[in-house]
Amino acid sequence: MSQIQQPLNVLFLCTHNSARSILAEALLNDMGNSRFRAYSAGSSPRGNQQPNPLGLEVLQNAGISTQGLRSKSWSEFAAPGAPQMDLIITVCDNAAGEVCPIWPGHPATAHWGYADPSEGDGTDEQKLEAFRQTLHAIKRRLELLVSLPEEKLAKTVLQATARQLNSN
Repeated sequence: MSQIQQPLNVLFLCTHNSARSILAEALLNDMGNSRFRAYSAGSSPRGNQQPNPLGLEVLQNAGISTQGLRSKSWSEFAAPGAPQMDLIITVCDNAAGEVCPIWPGHPATAHWGYADPSEGDGTDEQKLEAFRQTLHAIKRRLELLVSLPEEKLAKTVLQATARQLNSN
């Protein structure tokens, strides 16, 4: 009889928690089956707590649920009673350089940098395409993460595993 594993809790961090971290949260929750539970947050989340509408549109067009997605502060996940994270991944260079809260349980950390798809002054179609490209780049890396065998996801090796995926 096999032992049922608890899902790995993964927190994606970005400064505003409106684009890249939201895409990663929605993707991993869609792809992760019961092995992963994804969350996202930011150091300075958008005041209206709404993710970028282009990010939501790209997710919906890809058939990925956007229900419950909102911009939120990373302090929610450092507070008592918050889900304990196993892995924290920064997805923007600004967040990677910031002083993060002390996370309960000392989770593994990694940085997977992606360009901000909401930067730039292109046409609406060009902006939407930037979000599509970012979604696909994040998805390729997450496909590697979700396909890893259980022993690569053990707490003792998770940090090295997550950081190695940055080079893919």
